[in-house]
Amino acid sequence: VQLAESGGGSVQAGGSLRLSCAASGVAGYTYPRTAMTWFRQTPGKEREGVASISGYGGTNYADSVKGRFTISKDNAKNTLFLQMNNLRPDDTATYYCAAAPLGVRSVTPWLGPERYKYWGQGTQVTVSS
Repeated sequence: VQLAESGGGSVQAGGSLRLSCAASGVAGYTYPRTAMTWFRQTPGKEREGVASISGYGGTNYADSVKGRFTISKDNAKNTLFLQMNNLRPDDTATYYCAAAPLGVRSVTPWLGPERYKYWGQGTQVTVSS
C-alpha cells in the first residue's frame, strides 16, 4: 500500500488549499472500509491529528480546525481529501495522510499516530500573514 499526498503550497492567511492523498496497492473493497486521517507536523513538535474519517463515514476534527477544514473520501478513486479554508499562519506544517490497517473501520483514539499503519511522504503547507 502506498499513499501519495499532493496539493500543498504557499498561500496568504485567509486563503484555501485542497490536499489530496491517492492510495495505491489497495483492494477496492477494503479502501472504503478503512479509517484514514490527516496529520500535520512542524519541526520540533509531535505529529498532530487534524481530521479523520472512519470506514463508516463519520468524521472527527481537531478543535483548531473545526469549521475551517473538511475531510472527505472518493472511494471510487481511492483518494482522500482535505479542504482547508480560512487558513492561518499556525496551520503551516507538513501534512501527512495515514491509513489504519486495511479494513479497520475505526481508530480510537483517532489522534494517535501509532495506530496507523500506512503513511504518505507529506506535503508542505505554508501560510503567510
